[in-house]
Amino acid sequence: MSLRLQQIRALIVQRKMLVMLALGFSSGLPFVLVDDAFRAWMGRVGLDLRTIGWLGLVTLPYSVKFVWSPVVDRFVPPFLGRRRGWVALMQMMLVVTLLAIALLMSLYQGSPPGERASWLSGLAIALGVAAFFSATQDIVIDAYRSDVLLERETGMGVGIWVTGYRVALIVAGVVGFNLADSWGWAWVYVVLALGLGTMVVAAWLAPEESAVAAIPPTLDQAVVAPLRELWQRFGPQKLGRVMAFVVLYRLGDAMVSKMAVPFLQQLQFEDGEIGTIRQGLGLGATLVGTLAGGVALSQLGISRSLWVFGWLQALSNLSYGVLAIAGKNYFLFIVAINIENFCSGLGTAGFLGYLMGLCHPSFSATQYALLSSLFALGRDVLGSPLAGELAVRSPGGWVGFFGITTLLALPGLALLPWVIGIKPGTESPPQESRPNSQ
Repeated sequence: MSLRLQQIRALIVQRKMLVMLALGFSSGLPFVLVDDAFRAWMGRVGLDLRTIGWLGLVTLPYSVKFVWSPVVDRFVPPFLGRRRGWVALMQMMLVVTLLAIALLMSLYQGSPPGERASWLSGLAIALGVAAFFSATQDIVIDAYRSDVLLERETGMGVGIWVTGYRVALIVAGVVGFNLADSWGWAWVYVVLALGLGTMVVAAWLAPEESAVAAIPPTLDQAVVAPLRELWQRFGPQKLGRVMAFVVLYRLGDAMVSKMAVPFLQQLQFEDGEIGTIRQGLGLGATLVGTLAGGVALSQLGISRSLWVFGWLQALSNLSYGVLAIAGKNYFLFIVAINIENFCSGLGTAGFLGYLMGLCHPSFSATQYALLSSLFALGRDVLGSPLAGELAVRSPGGWVGFFGITTLLALPGLALLPWVIGIKPGTESPPQESRPNSQ
């Protein structure tokens, strides 16, 4: 009997992990389509760098998704339950929106130059809507993971989810960028939208939540209490320094990421080459850097890691500067991509470790969401438009741009002595700890 129970339990765990893999893929695919792929399309149709930078604001919903997360948590769709219903609904809405984006891309390219501004405005709105649906899906998937995974399954479940997410980045990057060379970006969006539609099956087959987290009874407990705890623990001056550091520490690196595709296109690299090298090899370098950063983090500690990773992250921008001086050079392209992505992975590991250390255990989910959204807000609202303006105005062209982004790392590093000693207090928070959903 016990053997039979073990077999049933193993099957349930395998089913959960397959679902985690599919949900990770479902999260990663639309992000690439509203970010890198959209910038590649803009570069190919001849939009200027300033416009590309400002239209990067279509990813803003990822930065502020915590604002409507209580709404998603409070209301239940009429099918598939509280979590799976929202996931399936967002997936279907994403498919429709991505197909609309493909149509608008075709209409833009087929219209006379005088009529293209209106089609571009509609396209930007459609991309923003897709980002909203994608960010909402991420909210629900994060909650579903917490609800369905037992404590002993959490590590494996999160790891497999990340794997699915990275596979989506490779598919959208390598496959999408290569298909764009022969089919055009509009058809790439159609194909990947239909691929995303198959993920509805994962929501349908996903196991139901064994224990659903209680709906917060009041807005105060859901939103205000975590903010109040941060304010009471740090005070206004310390909290201001922390917020400034969160925005500035990776700003230069984020700006390089926003302009990398237009830069490579201006060097006359084909979309397929950019996809294969930047999205394929570069993603591998990011994964290695993140893993190496995690190992180094445990050996060096948060404080020293932030110093070391911060400097490496900043100096890695200069590898793009070397490529800008040399021009179209495949060897330097591969070297620059691997250096920048590896160091970016290191910076990600140290930065996320710092954010996790800031959170009080009783409010870790909400406070982490708020802090990570603050970083994303700086990346998307400040980083993307500023990157476009600098790419146009920088003395020395692209070489000057990469030099300036390297210097932009200095303000964040200058704040390090003021923020690395800030940790959660051990006093009891003003609200009781949220119960374990398991």
